[in-house]
Amino acid sequence: MALSSRGLLVPLCQACRHMWRKVPNKYTPSCCWRKLQQPQRFCSSSASSRLGCHSGDTEHYSTQIKREPHTPVLLKEVLQYLDIQPGQIVLDLTFGGGGHSKAILKSAPGVKLVAADRDPAAFHLAQQLAEEYPGHVKAVLGRFSELKDLLFKLGLGNGSVDAALLDAGCSSMQMDNADRGFSLSKDGPLDMRMDGERYPGMPCAADAVAALDQRALASILAAYGEERRAGKIATAIARARRIQPIVRTQQLASIVAGAFPDSALYSRRDRLQRPSHIATKTFQALRVFVNDELNELVSGLDAAQSVLKPGGRLCVLTFHSLEDRITKRFLRGQDLSAPPRRNVRQWARDQLQEEEEEDEETERGRESCHWVSLEKKVVVPGEEEVQENPRARSAKLRVAIRR
Repeated sequence: MALSSRGLLVPLCQACRHMWRKVPNKYTPSCCWRKLQQPQRFCSSSASSRLGCHSGDTEHYSTQIKREPHTPVLLKEVLQYLDIQPGQIVLDLTFGGGGHSKAILKSAPGVKLVAADRDPAAFHLAQQLAEEYPGHVKAVLGRFSELKDLLFKLGLGNGSVDAALLDAGCSSMQMDNADRGFSLSKDGPLDMRMDGERYPGMPCAADAVAALDQRALASILAAYGEERRAGKIATAIARARRIQPIVRTQQLASIVAGAFPDSALYSRRDRLQRPSHIATKTFQALRVFVNDELNELVSGLDAAQSVLKPGGRLCVLTFHSLEDRITKRFLRGQDLSAPPRRNVRQWARDQLQEEEEEDEETERGRESCHWVSLEKKVVVPGEEEVQENPRARSAKLRVAIRR
């Protein structure tokens, strides 16, 4: 299942196609740059090669593996809703730092775990866990869109898994490594790819910033970052890149900050009422775009629906409204390719109101022919967990049983 160009991604597909006809030849592939079956066909001399984004050194993996794994979000709630029984087969679609997976293995004797992730660094951690639990863990390297085939090769076809967990967020392992380019707080190459080592020709965020025209940039920031000032930020980026290439994270953050008046720089606050950097939504938008995260999320949900047994349980953790909205619509059996009721800018403006309205829908509206929701409302972390782990502040958990 893929998101139609008429649906959630309305402004982007046409804008990006238009952009590719205008950019210089060195950035022009013969097909859409996000068609990753042929990733090597994009810009061999692009910003990713200038930045050294292609590196797949083992030292790169070991540096990340030595870091303290991220604290798993809503761990008690995930274990409660998965309700894992002895000997069951459990699928962790996003292994990350392995916090949830380790707890799953300890929750009941004889559990068989399939630990999947698209990030090679996370895959290496999963391999280490497989060595700790011989015969109980299978490590899988691949994207959600590749998952059905990978699971089939393991002998896991339709209706063969008892429970599944999908954590759609970035791991601390990714955010804390400056070389990955995800973090605003640490300067590094403007990369943001989750699996660039597997696809050396895959464009990184610096490529997107260099190649996308101003209109396409604004559409991406508005749709994927729900950024109200997308037009002004896109204008600032277009002006800055005429002077010199934008290839560093803090370079981009400074350019985005320059698009705002001084009074607005510290007006944004997170759930803990701490100042939130003005470029946070811009970084989110570029990361989602570069990694095709929303379409991959739909593929992951579809894969979980296929492999789960009737009565199997699914937990989905999301960290921003776009992910949560897709998950909610999927579990309710709604057509994800249908045009949204509101345009992107109205979504950004009325986000909180929309969530309140949808949470008040009837129980009939929350069920589909494939899923039964276990909770009427989305599960969020308590204040104590948010204080102990600030990165949990935006987490939302949706849980359902496969019919």
